[in-house]
Amino acid sequence: MRNFSVLWLKSYLEKLISSANFIIHIIFSVRYCYLKEKHLYPQFERIIQIQIIINNLINLFHLWTLIIGYKLTKMKIAHSPDADDIFMYYAIKFGWVSQDDVEFENIALDIETLNVEALAGTYDISAISFALLPLIKDDYALLRTAVSFGEGYGPKLIKRKGETLKRNFKVALSGKYTTNALLFRIAYPDARITYMNFLDIEEAVRSGAVHAGVLIHESILTYGDTLEVEREMWDIWQDLCEDKTLPLPLGGMAIRRSLPLNKALDYEDTLTKAVEVARDRKEELCQLLVEKELVRIEGETLDKYLELYANDDSITLSPLQYKAINKLYELGYKHGYYTELIKAEDFTLPREYTELRKG
Repeated sequence: MRNFSVLWLKSYLEKLISSANFIIHIIFSVRYCYLKEKHLYPQFERIIQIQIIINNLINLFHLWTLIIGYKLTKMKIAHSPDADDIFMYYAIKFGWVSQDDVEFENIALDIETLNVEALAGTYDISAISFALLPLIKDDYALLRTAVSFGEGYGPKLIKRKGETLKRNFKVALSGKYTTNALLFRIAYPDARITYMNFLDIEEAVRSGAVHAGVLIHESILTYGDTLEVEREMWDIWQDLCEDKTLPLPLGGMAIRRSLPLNKALDYEDTLTKAVEVARDRKEELCQLLVEKELVRIEGETLDKYLELYANDDSITLSPLQYKAINKLYELGYKHGYYTELIKAEDFTLPREYTELRKG
């Protein structure tokens, strides 16, 4: 509403200035003809000086209206530093997608830090693990765009080659509130869990600091040949689900509920457009991301990774994806990780508001 008021004021003042300038010009023109006819040159020169001063004041006033009219709202978007989040956001960063009167800023943090910051209510718009939403539903709504799912793939539980894991093996996970942690704890209730930055997990397994670890993001494609997969998170998901058609829900975006609804919907539209443009201009965008060293992988590996987690299904949530998220929440509730059972559809932004505004 503030931006709307500012723009309305700017438009009104521009019309007022234009009308006032025209009236002043007429008055001074009439006065000029009169003084010139009477040969009152000193008074004529004084009138000209006054007109110049007034015109300069009007120009300054006009400049001020331009400045206040283009004062931008700053909106910070928090996302992870992995390639799919970077890819889905940077159409905005590079100026390919914009929103009137909004200046977007971004900050890249590991997914568990983002989850913890969402619990604290730090950012207005943030990437989150889907598993977190039931814990922040009163403060955040789930956005329908920039989502990542696995279909036949996902995080991997890895170990050193040839090692046999005991029932209570020590494992490194990327965070307590991540989706993979929820599924892992359901599947391996006796494992001893330690949490660490996802970038450190591979080395922790290789060095023997832990017996196994769950790799996420680009690490699922780049881990070393001294390690092997004990179990795919996709297989765990399949074993837990009755419906084998459901994709594995991993992460998405959330927006603060206290934002004005019309603005929140505009932000969702802008982020959706960013993912669409990223997909349409994938080759060009990937080249820029690699040139600017914004991603940790490149070439065929980058292309493969984006087709896994930033594909056409990432643009907007589908009915099947909603069903998968709801299954995740059902599993978490059944195993005591949530105090109430929710449905993702009930915690998205109400799009019907847009139709009501148009009507």
